[in-house]
Amino acid sequence: MKSADQDAAEVGPGSEAIDIRGSSVIEPSARTAAHMVSTFDILKARILIVDDMEDNLHMLETVLRDAGYNAVASTQDPRAVRELHRRNDYDLILLDLQMPLMDGFEVMEGLKEFERDGYLPVLAVTAEPGHKLKALQYGAKDFISKPYDIDEIRARVRNMLEVRLLYRQLNESNQAMAGRMWVEPA
Repeated sequence: MKSADQDAAEVGPGSEAIDIRGSSVIEPSARTAAHMVSTFDILKARILIVDDMEDNLHMLETVLRDAGYNAVASTQDPRAVRELHRRNDYDLILLDLQMPLMDGFEVMEGLKEFERDGYLPVLAVTAEPGHKLKALQYGAKDFISKPYDIDEIRARVRNMLEVRLLYRQLNESNQAMAGRMWVEPA
């Protein structure tokens, strides 16, 4: 990843960076800082935990709440995930892959049907090594292995949320730019 100074150097000496969110001229370093995701934003992100085992739900909820996340919901019913996500637009879904009635792969297929921005915010949870690659192929962005490593859970959740929130910022910026673009008549 290039630094803001490298970006400015490629534009040329004495060039100014333009803030794509407005018409003001800003320094390259300020432009970069404006697009960072704050810890506050990460901790207020909406998270859904899906696992048929109540003990696993409780443990994951406790780990996330102790880490400072304050919008954590959970369900033991994988059939409810699609509707919950439609209503709440979760930033991250921790999804157990092995559940009765409906497995995590079926849940991901159902979520793909209506995911608005093409980004499936799923962190798959599995004890089966063979399920990791399959989960990624189904659209999960990362996975957590069982038995759980608490530090790994915290790190992967934070990383996934940061990427998800940056992805949303990028989409919003692209939409704003598209609304302001015009083609000069020939």
